[in-house]
Amino acid sequence: MTIFLLDEATHDFPPPRMADPVGLLAVGGDLTLDRLVKAYSAGIFPWFSEGDPVLWWSPDPRLVLYPEELKISASLRRVINKRTFAIRFDTAFADVITACATVKRKGTEGTWITADMIEAYCDLHTAGLAHSVEAWQDNNLVGGLYGVAIGRCFFGESMFSLVSNASKAALVFLTTFLKLNRFKMIDCQMTTAHLLRLGAREIPRHRFLRELEKAVGEPFPAGPWRFEDIEEELKLRR
Repeated sequence: MTIFLLDEATHDFPPPRMADPVGLLAVGGDLTLDRLVKAYSAGIFPWFSEGDPVLWWSPDPRLVLYPEELKISASLRRVINKRTFAIRFDTAFADVITACATVKRKGTEGTWITADMIEAYCDLHTAGLAHSVEAWQDNNLVGGLYGVAIGRCFFGESMFSLVSNASKAALVFLTTFLKLNRFKMIDCQMTTAHLLRLGAREIPRHRFLRELEKAVGEPFPAGPWRFEDIEEELKLRR
C-alpha cells in the first residue's frame, strides 16, 4: 500500500486509481484555491481532522446523486408545498459552513470541517465556486447545505438541520436548480444510509471519473447563484 506525499511546490496529484482500498490517496499540500479546484476536477477531495495533515481521498465505489433520481417522500412534498421554509442561495455561506461544523449529529463526535477548511471554502465561495443553499424560518437560518461547483458537477460537502426537513428541503431546491442548468450529477463522496434513502447510489470509481471528466468539461459560469421562485419547476403539487 502506497500513500503519496504531495509536492508542496506544485498542485499535481497522483492518479486516483492509485488510492488505497479505503480511498486514501495522498497526504500533505495545502488548501489553496488552485489546489482544491485541481483536486475536485480529478475526483479527489480533502478530509481530515483538526491537528492532522491534509489527507486526500478518492474512494471506490463513489456515491453520487443524479439530480433526476432524487427521492422526495410524501411528507417532504407537503413541507415544500406549504412553503415551510424560505429557500435562499448564497446569502449566508459562512454561516452555513460554520453550522455544518458545529451542529451536533446523532452518533458522531467532533468535525472534519476545521478552521482551515472553513477559510479555504469561504475563499472558494468568494471566487464563485462554492455555494450554499439555505432554509430560513422567520428570518432564522434553520438548515442548509454547501458544496463546490466545477463545470456541471456539484460536489456536495455537508448539510445541517436545526428543524426537521430543513436540509432536505434545501436539497430539493438544489437538485431542481441543477436539473434546470443541465448539471450531470452531485458527488456525495462517502456512502451514508441517509443519502441512499434520498436516491443516491454507488458507482465504480472508473465510471465516476469518466462521467466527471465530461461534466467538468462543460462550462458553467462562476459567481453567486440566485433562484427565487421555482414552484412551477418543482411540480410537487398534486
